Order: sequence, then C-alpha cells, then structure tokens
Amino acid sequence: MNIDNLREQIDNLDSELLRIFNERANLALKIGEIKKGLALPVYDPSREKKIFKRMQEENPGPLDDQAIVRLFERVIDESRRLERIMTSREL
Repeated sequence: MNIDNLREQIDNLDSELLRIFNERANLALKIGEIKKGLALPVYDPSREKKIFKRMQEENPGPLDDQAIVRLFERVIDESRRLERIMTSREL
C-alpha cells in the first residue's frame, strides 16, 4: 500500500459517510414530523444518552470513547438543527 491507495480508500469512505449522514438526516426529519404531530420536543436528552452509551459499547477503537461521543454529538446536533429548521418552515 502507498499513500495514494490509502487516500483513495479514505475518499471512498468519506463518500459513504456523506451518504449515511444524509440518510440519517432524512430519518431524523421523518421523526421530527412525527414529534411535531404528537407535540413532542425536538430535543430528547434520554435518547441521546442512549445513543452515546450504545456507541461507546460498540466502539472497537482506535478512536477512544470520548472521541466517539464528540463525533455523535456533532451529528445529532446537526440533525436536531435541521429538524428545527424544517418543522418551523411548515408553520
């Protein structure tokens, strides 16, 4: 393996992450619609804690658990932001 091969693998993974992030965001929007219909808040701290805990338990490394939590905090924050934007537009 050389650096170009490794970078190509990273590029492929980045493309897959992009697809996954957008798929996750679409699901979060669907959940947002359901929450809106049920008059539930966008923010659900207990759900987020469960996600963080599960991701830490499933984490094989080399990223440590706190790095995993920070990454998922960012993903969840962006999903929540999108959910708020989209549900407020429909008012």
